Amino acid sequence: MGDKTVTQGKEKPKHFQRLMEYAGSRRALTYASLALSAVSSLIALVSFVCLWIIIDGVIVARGDQGAIEGLTTWAWWALATAAAALLIYTAGLMCSHLSAFRVARSLRSALMRHIATLPLGVIESRGSGSLRKVVDESSAATETYLAHRLPDKAAAVVTPIGLLALMLVFDWRLGLLSLVPVALSFALMMLAMVGPGFKEKMSQYNDALQSMSNEAVEYVRGMPVIKTFGQTVFGFKRFKNAIDHYGAWALAYTKDLRTPMTLYTTIVNGVFACLIAGALWFGQGGTDQVFLTNLIFYVIITPVIAVTMNKVMFASEDGMIVEDALARIDGILDLQPLPQATAGLIPEDSSINLSNVSFRYSAEAPNAVEQVSLHVPATTTMALVGPSGSGKSTIAALVSRMWDVDKGSVEIGGIDIRDIEEDRLMDQVSVVFQDSKLLKASIADNVRLGRPGASDEEVLSALHDARCDDILQKLPQGMHTQVGSKGVYLSGGEQQRLALARAFVKDAPILVLDEATAFADPDNETLMMQALERLSKGRTVLKIAHRLSTVTSADCIAVLQEGRIVQQGTHDQLLQQDDSLYATMWSHYLTSAAWTVSREAM
Repeated sequence: MGDKTVTQGKEKPKHFQRLMEYAGSRRALTYASLALSAVSSLIALVSFVCLWIIIDGVIVARGDQGAIEGLTTWAWWALATAAAALLIYTAGLMCSHLSAFRVARSLRSALMRHIATLPLGVIESRGSGSLRKVVDESSAATETYLAHRLPDKAAAVVTPIGLLALMLVFDWRLGLLSLVPVALSFALMMLAMVGPGFKEKMSQYNDALQSMSNEAVEYVRGMPVIKTFGQTVFGFKRFKNAIDHYGAWALAYTKDLRTPMTLYTTIVNGVFACLIAGALWFGQGGTDQVFLTNLIFYVIITPVIAVTMNKVMFASEDGMIVEDALARIDGILDLQPLPQATAGLIPEDSSINLSNVSFRYSAEAPNAVEQVSLHVPATTTMALVGPSGSGKSTIAALVSRMWDVDKGSVEIGGIDIRDIEEDRLMDQVSVVFQDSKLLKASIADNVRLGRPGASDEEVLSALHDARCDDILQKLPQGMHTQVGSKGVYLSGGEQQRLALARAFVKDAPILVLDEATAFADPDNETLMMQALERLSKGRTVLKIAHRLSTVTSADCIAVLQEGRIVQQGTHDQLLQQDDSLYATMWSHYLTSAAWTVSREAM
């Protein structure tokens, strides 16, 4: 929930100072890159001075071959200063890249370390695509800014100063004329691409990209369903809406900038036109050799103005992009982990007790569960059933402390789980989700996620208990076979059995099953039910199920509706309550089962 996990951070320093905090020992390289880039731009201007001397000499020589050959030294000086400027600029880029890589790496490391401390509920609510975009692309934006735009910005600040000096020294009239387009283009740039309006557009742009990235991940995950039912991207409404939203925004943004950018490009690249008009005006009474030399020199040097202005424009734009990227990074770093206990309290047993528990996922949403009280004695099985959205998975998430309750308490072994150290709590609870995920690693390594120190013998025993023998027999390297990318691919039911093997190897006293057989076919479901029966022995089990046939043997069944427990008892006790929710659900289940059998018989 937003207001439960985010704290209002104090005002942070400007984005450059923020980035330098992550540069570490390479901070000095950033400052060195700025200095080298500035020096490079000044040395590059020396080449133009040499060029002016050469032009003046050629005009004065008037075809005298000897005089022209005497200008060779200045040509070599122009070449040498241009080469020196290039080498110094390259050295500056090397420094800026080394610092930028360190900053990007430090940002990614800080984000991943922080994400690892967040409760799973917060991570799930954010969406994997959204988190991936922030970790990868927002940190990459800072890399581009530090490696390229910041050195260019230093050069863009120094170059106009040097150009202004050159323009006013040689002919102040032509110099001022050259500055008129610069002033106009700069005003247009400030109007179109700088200011709160453009900053808001950058934020909207990244919001649209982040939404599209998140929905793309969900779309890929749902591809089997989409393919099964013959749908296309248009059948996945949220993804299509995200694409349409981004397309509409990009088109509107392009249209908004079309006129100012056309004018900017025309004016900034049309400096020479002002010079030609000025030459015609100033030359009405005749021109001398010095004026002609200056005019040619100004026509040659004015393209540098366009290059400089473009660097200023992109540096300003990237500065806003970095500011927005840091805001998104802070949006994750400001998410606070759940408070951690330090008292070292140990649960007395594996019983579970919920006392007047209420919880909502966001301030605007209604309560997902409301005033729920539930007691699960140690080594018994409690099943949670009810319509979709009744709060079953929420209760399971609260027991495993993916979220903290808003009101009431959740206790394990008589101890509030908020007072149990995180590692100890994780040792107490195993969770098997309805959509278990495997890492791109060996089967053994995937099972060892339950207990990293497990030996090969223990992993093999867990796989046997989880009824995974048939999976290992068909794989060339057994439990050392790689799964996922460049490895074998397993069915949903097979992945669920491997998830059960994790629970076996972890050997926790409490087992939370969130619709563990949801994606299993009949054969896999039979094997899983056998494995679950073995896994449940001697453990406290909290089982969430939609198939009522899987909970009839539970010690107790809690029926939820709209976040409240409306019935509680054994299967037989609940059926004796006429017109109750459970009796209705059971009647519907029997009807659907009979319908399926009759269809098969036909």
